[in-house]
Amino acid sequence: MISLFQAIVLGAVQGLTEFLPVSSSAHLILVPWLLNWPDPGLAFDVALHLGTLLALLIYYWHDWFEMGASVFTGERAPRRLLLLIVVASIPGAIIGLAFEKQAETIFRSPILISFTLAAMGIVLWIADRIGSQRRRISEFTLLDALLIGLSQALAIVPGVSRAGATITTARLLSVERQDAANFSFLMATPIIAGAGLVEARQLIHTGLDAQVGWGFVASAAFGLVAIGGLIRFVKTRTYQPFAWYRVAVAVFVNLVALAR
Repeated sequence: MISLFQAIVLGAVQGLTEFLPVSSSAHLILVPWLLNWPDPGLAFDVALHLGTLLALLIYYWHDWFEMGASVFTGERAPRRLLLLIVVASIPGAIIGLAFEKQAETIFRSPILISFTLAAMGIVLWIADRIGSQRRRISEFTLLDALLIGLSQALAIVPGVSRAGATITTARLLSVERQDAANFSFLMATPIIAGAGLVEARQLIHTGLDAQVGWGFVASAAFGLVAIGGLIRFVKTRTYQPFAWYRVAVAVFVNLVALAR
């Protein structure tokens, strides 16, 4: 059983790292490993992901309202965006269901995570350096959406990062930095919602306690901060600080592993 303090810290970690391109799954494994904290359990993980889902729905409620309404009104732009999100979500859903057990076991090694953190950090740095900013979401093709969706599927491996993989691919496709983040977050919504609904039975089975509740609240609150903060940050800056952060964390993890 984790303490209330640990629950809030892990909720904050989930909220921040789910939307920054640094891998929330990696941090939720590495933080307890580094601090020798107990495993919080699957029900707690589900609550944290539902917290980030709430953050997404609050921040993008107007976009989702317009997309939902477009099904009936036929308004072209939001209906097309909805189609792009559906196409982008398919690969992640298939891969997630196929490799769910591996993600819970063999993919959780700190050394493997450090490798994927560093490797994807370097790829993000390259993509952000060479990618232009000439394209917007309104210019996406179905192939663009599918390619970004395929990259999202790679995030089943901790350390890759859903946001990191999708933003990296979008930047390689010359998508403007803010739109790369916005599309990444919009397409994450159905994936997180689907995973949360599938695993929600764990919350029902184990019941709610203070740790789960505060973890959920911290995840939602810090998730909102991360979404808004990243969108504002990349308006005038690059993704390169996040790339170097990933490499630095990878080096630190390996040093700790050697010391142990």
